[in-house]
Formats: sequence, structure tokens, C-alpha cells
Amino acid sequence: MPHQRHKLFRVRDIHDHSPVTYIELFFDLVFVFAITQLSHRFIEHLTYRGAAETVLLLLAVWWVWIYTSWTTNWLDPDRAHVRLMLLLLMAGGLVLSAAIPDAFGESGLAFAGAYCAMQLYRTLYMAWAARGVHRGRMRNFLRIAFWFLLSLPLWIYGAFCEADLRFALWAAALMVEYAGPFAFFRTPGLGRSSGEDWDISGAHMAERCALFIIIALGEAVLMTGATFGDTPQTQGYWFAFLSSFAGSATMWWIYFDVGAKRGSERISTSDNAGLMARNAYTYLHIPIVAGVVVTAVGDEMLIMHPTGHMSSAAIWAMVGGPALFLLGNQGFKWVTSGMRFPPLSHFFGLLLLTAIGFAAAHWHWQPIAVGLAATGALIITAFWEWFSLHGGWQRWAPWMAPLFSSFPSPN
Repeated sequence: MPHQRHKLFRVRDIHDHSPVTYIELFFDLVFVFAITQLSHRFIEHLTYRGAAETVLLLLAVWWVWIYTSWTTNWLDPDRAHVRLMLLLLMAGGLVLSAAIPDAFGESGLAFAGAYCAMQLYRTLYMAWAARGVHRGRMRNFLRIAFWFLLSLPLWIYGAFCEADLRFALWAAALMVEYAGPFAFFRTPGLGRSSGEDWDISGAHMAERCALFIIIALGEAVLMTGATFGDTPQTQGYWFAFLSSFAGSATMWWIYFDVGAKRGSERISTSDNAGLMARNAYTYLHIPIVAGVVVTAVGDEMLIMHPTGHMSSAAIWAMVGGPALFLLGNQGFKWVTSGMRFPPLSHFFGLLLLTAIGFAAAHWHWQPIAVGLAATGALIITAFWEWFSLHGGWQRWAPWMAPLFSSFPSPN
């Protein structure tokens, strides 16, 4: 039996690149549905309370997906036993996603039950598969199971409570779970995990997270196209459509032109890829994904109503999405670049977006003005970064060099 369980794992060096398999891509389809559900839920609950609930649900969806990505980094998805495990997780993911719209209503138990079942099933499966094969990995997943068991009563009891208490209990459950990796899953009787227990293929993890960003951006593009198809083909709607598409394309550029490739190269050559994966991918990708989701919501509102009055929640959705995206990218690129300071281009973009948000709220800008300004801020950020990395200010604009001389990297 241990010999057969050994076949479930990949045989590779941690610096090798294990390509993403078809079953992993098939598994990701469930999360296309989940991102769509989150976006639609936010549109229907466009309040600060609705935003908080959607963020909580997004954190849960991300936590399921990222833990599964860690798992498939070690397992061999070409094995029938592993494929069956992933297919069962997909079934649970469909239940989880279907419950998102009314998760704080009648679907609370379905959401909590599916979430807890997926997390515990996958974790215990890994502990079983590693038994007699990888002692350190088995103990690591037993510790993880302990942390999921700590949060389980909060999830299940919360599902039977009214919405306010449910939110508080589920938030507490996620706080427990998100604290686990930082505490190295310290568990009574089992000690704590170490970086050696997280010996992953860095390139594979980088590719998996990049594909999730594609999923989120794909949802933004689909919402833009579907919404535009149902609107009058007049000049204002065309400007709104072009602004939304340009924003999505620029977000792709900001992440993939520099960050994704450099992050993959850095983690592939790291002697502590597990810790880098925890910081740069498990945590710092959360605001990136959240930013894309919120931006998609803002784009749909913009295309539906390019002119007229905007609520403060709508304004901050249109500028808050790009701001979250830049904030996450700034942290991700900082961690994976070795720079002393975060990218200055992203800091400037965040200042622009903040100024746009306050100006739009104070002077009651039209939605199309807010959308064009937010997209412009993203384009300026992308151009600044590209300009810096393809010659630099010292080469193309030497008169600007003194302004950035205190920074190790001009971008």
C-alpha cells in the first residue's frame, strides 16, 4: 500500500517545472462559475455591507482554490486516484458556488457545509496519501486538518444564525484559517511545520496563480461584452465599452508583462520556494483577484449607465477595483523582485486613483468620466513601468533621473 501511495506523488526536483495538467484546468472551470457568482452578488448588493460579505465569500473561495493548488503541486494529477479526488472537489465546488448568491440567507448551510467538506476531505486525503511515503508531509497535513477542525464549528454554527452573527462567526473562522500558515500550523502534539515541509515546484505554483488571474480577467471581459450587447449602440455606451476593455487589457499588461514572469523565475531559483509561495502567491494574490472582481462590477455599472448620478458605493467600486489590483501587484512585485522599495509606478497609480475617487464624489462626476479617469491611471502606471524597464529614465529622460535617484529601481 505505501508503494502504491508513492505513485500518487510527482517525482521531480523542486526547481523543475511541472506543467499544469488538463484535469487542473478542468477543475478551474468551477471557479470561473464562482467568480461570476461573486461579481453578480456584489452588483445586487452594492452597499458597504454587501461589499464586506462579498469579500468574505471571495476569501473562502480563494482559500479552497489555493490549498488545492498546493496539493496538486505535490500529487500527480495523471493518476486516476488523484483525478477522482479532484472531480469530487469539483462537485463540492459547484455546490459552494451555487450557494454564493444567498450565502447569508437560506443557502448558508450549503455554502458552509461544502466549504468545510472540501477543505477537510482534501487535507485528510493528502495525509493518507503521504503516510509511509513522506512523513514530514503527512504530519504537515495533519496539522492543517487540526486548524480546519478549529474553524469548523464557527462555519457550521454560523450557518444556523441570522446574517449579522453569521458574518461575524464566518469572519472569525477565516481569521483562524488564514493565521495557520503564519503560525506554521503549530499543533499540540505535532509541533509546527517548517519551510522544508513546503518543498514545492515554484514555477508550477506561479503558473497556477497566473491562470487564476486569467480566470478573473476573463470574467471581466465576458461581463463587458455581455453587458454591452444589451445596451443602445450610441456614442456614450461605446466610450464606456472601450474604457472597460482598455482597463482589463491594461490590468493584464501590468500583471503579465513583468510580475508573472519575474515571479516565476524568482521562485523557481529560490532555496525556500515554499515560504515565497506562501507570501507572494497564497496571500498577496488575494487583493489582485479581488481588484479584478470589483473592477468587473464597476465596468458593468459603467456600461449600463455611462451618464447620470452615481452612488458613493458605485464610485468606489470603479476606482477601488483598480486600486486593489495595483496594491496587490505592488506587494507581489516587491516580494519577488528583491527591491528595497515597492514599485514607484504603482504607488503613483494608487495616488491617482485615490484622487479620482475623492474628486468624483465631491464634484459628482459622470460615470463615464470616472471610468475613463480610472483606466487612464492604469495606463499611466503600465507605461511608467514599461518605460522604466526598457531603458529607464536615465536613458530616455535623464532630466528626470534626480527625482528617482533615491530608489533602487525607477519603476
